[in-house]
Amino acid sequence: MRAKVVGMLVVGSVLSGCGTATSAQPTPTGPGILTLQNATPPAPGGEVGEASTEFDNAGDLSMWTKLSSTEKDIDRLTKFDVNKTVKGSMYLEPKVSAWFDGFRGPYVYQELAGDIVMYARVKVTGKSGGQPKRKFSLGGLMARQPNSYVKPNWVSVTTGTAEKSGQVEVKYTQDGSSKPKELTVKSGWVDLALARVGRVFVALYKEDNGKWKVGQRWPSTLPDVLQWGVTAYTDWDSYSLLQKDATKGNAKQVTGVPDLKLTVDFVRFLRPELPEYADPLNTASVPDAVLIKAMTPAGA
Repeated sequence: MRAKVVGMLVVGSVLSGCGTATSAQPTPTGPGILTLQNATPPAPGGEVGEASTEFDNAGDLSMWTKLSSTEKDIDRLTKFDVNKTVKGSMYLEPKVSAWFDGFRGPYVYQELAGDIVMYARVKVTGKSGGQPKRKFSLGGLMARQPNSYVKPNWVSVTTGTAEKSGQVEVKYTQDGSSKPKELTVKSGWVDLALARVGRVFVALYKEDNGKWKVGQRWPSTLPDVLQWGVTAYTDWDSYSLLQKDATKGNAKQVTGVPDLKLTVDFVRFLRPELPEYADPLNTASVPDAVLIKAMTPAGA
């Protein structure tokens, strides 16, 4: 399913590749200031809204495609079902796997085009409950350039155990080089949002009963049509010497101690929109509070 493209945002300060937000003051000839009053939440419905899934019916599984099936990779999922293992939810349980640099993990997705907010409520636990005990056992959202195995390009926001337990990881990977950032969160349910507006990506997160926070803003040169979906991976340490060789690491299923269960309550797709004068890479033009309003559903 592909969604129609809405008007693209013209951003004057977009850099090539991975980067961070700036705080340069807007000028009469540059970006303007978007106020909280003038910002609007992303719109539900339309063709992109039809990709949303509440996971109340096992038949919802058919809306999601495994990357291992379409791009002929190893299936690194032990379990993948809807409304079965956990009622009213998508459930993923990965084998030893990783999404880092050129390493590939499990991924289920829908192919969509244009400006999109992907919003989900997720819970990550170890196999015995609590936080996963193995390093880099994470689950959450990803947007990926199709057929980018040789030079991987994708952006993600996940939660679980990274270097430490109880973290959100935001990560941009360009041409096989990953730039991750970890942020501390409480265990339990976490709301995640991954958004693309024009050629700008934003990752946001919210602890249960907490407030939305901006995880990262990135400039992006990714194409209009992307795979938008859910990932879960675990146990980076078991790659051992293969951690320096993605080609060999991807060629076989590594054995180890997988320790992650991902429950996804829903995935909803919405249309964001920003005025052309606003530069979301510039915190003076679009402050965090304004960006949050523009990139998260009303009332979420």
